[in-house]
Amino acid sequence: MSHPTDPIQERVERITRRQLFGRGARGLGAAALAMLFAEGRLGPGLRGAVAGAADAASGPAGSALRRALHHAPRARRAIYLLMVGAPSQLETFDPKPGLAGLFDKDLPPSVRGGQRLTGMTSGQSRFPIAPSIYKSSRHGRSGTWVSEVLPWTAKMADDICVIRTLHTEAINHEPAITFIQTGSQVAGKPCIGSWLSYGLGSLNDSLPAFVVMTARHTNPSANVQAISARLWSSGFLPSDHAGIALRSVGDPVLYLKNPAGVDEHARRVMLSGVSRLNELTFGETGDPETHARIQQFEMAFRMQRSVPELTDLASEPAHVRSMYGPHVDLPGSFAHSALMARRLVERGVRFVQIYHRGWDSHGNLPGHFPDQCRDVDQPCWALVQDLKQRGLLDDTLVIWGGEFGRTVYCQGKLTREDYGRDHHPRCFSLWLAGGGIRGGVTHGETDDFSYNVVKDPVHVRDFTATLLHQFGFDHERFAYRFQGLDQRLTGVEPARVVKEILA
Repeated sequence: MSHPTDPIQERVERITRRQLFGRGARGLGAAALAMLFAEGRLGPGLRGAVAGAADAASGPAGSALRRALHHAPRARRAIYLLMVGAPSQLETFDPKPGLAGLFDKDLPPSVRGGQRLTGMTSGQSRFPIAPSIYKSSRHGRSGTWVSEVLPWTAKMADDICVIRTLHTEAINHEPAITFIQTGSQVAGKPCIGSWLSYGLGSLNDSLPAFVVMTARHTNPSANVQAISARLWSSGFLPSDHAGIALRSVGDPVLYLKNPAGVDEHARRVMLSGVSRLNELTFGETGDPETHARIQQFEMAFRMQRSVPELTDLASEPAHVRSMYGPHVDLPGSFAHSALMARRLVERGVRFVQIYHRGWDSHGNLPGHFPDQCRDVDQPCWALVQDLKQRGLLDDTLVIWGGEFGRTVYCQGKLTREDYGRDHHPRCFSLWLAGGGIRGGVTHGETDDFSYNVVKDPVHVRDFTATLLHQFGFDHERFAYRFQGLDQRLTGVEPARVVKEILA
């Protein structure tokens, strides 16, 4: 081996034992494949698959342009508003006025059945029924039932589709949030935003396809459920499809600014050199993470200009800001995050995730639930109306909901003015708007206790399959090969598209 003085040339000539065997194996495989082609022993289907794989390998790993949609999409963007901690369906969209006469009566064993309970109520000797103290009424031409604690949401009853019969196997927060975000209760899988980033890419080269915000709740008495960055991880997908966290304090995105003493020209020269080295590494190893790192560096460079303009709300007219409520100018508030979400999708971001915590109502539900609703109610209405008046709602899917529901029976002490509810996976409510979803629809029915589904059940996997369908993907065919398996967002269990709610 020569001894070059050029470090890049030295890098080119260096080869490890593992790389030697890897290259040799690829060479043998290519030779064998060439023989099969020459002898006509590959069918047309396999020939097409091989050609497609070769074509995909010739460009950047995970190139969205090389993944064809399975059908015409109805949605191009999504804003997912996850109410972490699980809002009660009884206090929002699934009222049961008949429970008023059953205050403090035990929930019939035939209703509860053999359900697995959490450790917080499994030791209770009684399961006393706790009717909601909030009134609900019908709204809009559709007559959608909405609670009095959500007056702004009630104004858009004809814009939203309420699903009352969502259900899940997870009974605790951590696995339930992970399940509804990633399709698995086991941590480490890609979330919905990462899958859509992988499948569709971004509509703006200067912003990522997937952006995450964690809104600050304004209720100090709320029981705040912890979340972590694993929820917006790309899992086994290339890492450039992970969510980019947009912060409300300090720099909007960490490590975006140039280091002290480094100007834009120097940064560009450095990135060009690093990209050249990474391209050499990719040529040697074929590791898709190498290309992912190149894309991340380049995106960060472009975001240095796009993010300051994005986060400056001074250009928003006063009448638009006022739609979102009194906290819109408070960075990190839900109202501020909702307006930022509209600005992001308007600029081509595919998927915006907003987490709002504080919905874990084990006790003193009347003491904090109205504040939680007040925090999000007007901003949610404003977001939908803002998208609508800009012509964006038709192809932007907005989702609002938690990870499971709450029990009809009280956890702990019960009075007419004070009660709490435990986790309940058998049925919970969620609403969607835009993106090809029918407005003014209430889908599914629960029993008189909002405890069991009696009509039109929707499993979390069905919900996820429906989201993918709206973006043009067949959930059974949209897969990524990992560890020898075709991994899917909906997993291997049966799932169906909820066609009854589609426009």
